[in-house]
Amino acid sequence: MPRRTKRLPEKLYASTISWEGWVFHVLSSGKGVRLLELRPTPLETLEAKLGVRIVPDDEQNEPALSEIHAYLRGRLRQFTVPVDLRGTEFQKSVWEAIAAVPYGQTTSYGELAKTIGRPKATRAVGQATGANPVPIIIPCHRIIGSTGGLTGFSGGLPLKERLLGLEQGTLSL
Repeated sequence: MPRRTKRLPEKLYASTISWEGWVFHVLSSGKGVRLLELRPTPLETLEAKLGVRIVPDDEQNEPALSEIHAYLRGRLRQFTVPVDLRGTEFQKSVWEAIAAVPYGQTTSYGELAKTIGRPKATRAVGQATGANPVPIIIPCHRIIGSTGGLTGFSGGLPLKERLLGLEQGTLSL
């Protein structure tokens, strides 16, 4: 009887960024950034949640780290680092539309739904926005409620407000 070989879990490379009291984890595959975790989550927890093996490796993540640091210093407006997105086609269409929202500007979930040709899918657009695995790189903090108020963000509303302030020049660096 042939023996089954156990397939090893995928390896992701991890780095940590600290900025103004927030701690972010950058996880990437060989293809690009897979996850930008904005909440302080132990890497072991992320390993279990994602079913991967996480290896600390700042060198592998250097392009992403460099761009994220430049963005957080107000020196980068558009990310070019490759991403390795996992999601449905609908989610990917929403994320692509989010990526097109210009630096320093905001749009609503409803407007985003119209942009992707699904004007009645505001709630689904909100869910896809919330599932964005690489916030900041795909700037979902630029998506706001229809009344102009700040709504959900994976890093919390204080971080969303800070990122918008950074982009709009209303908060100092």
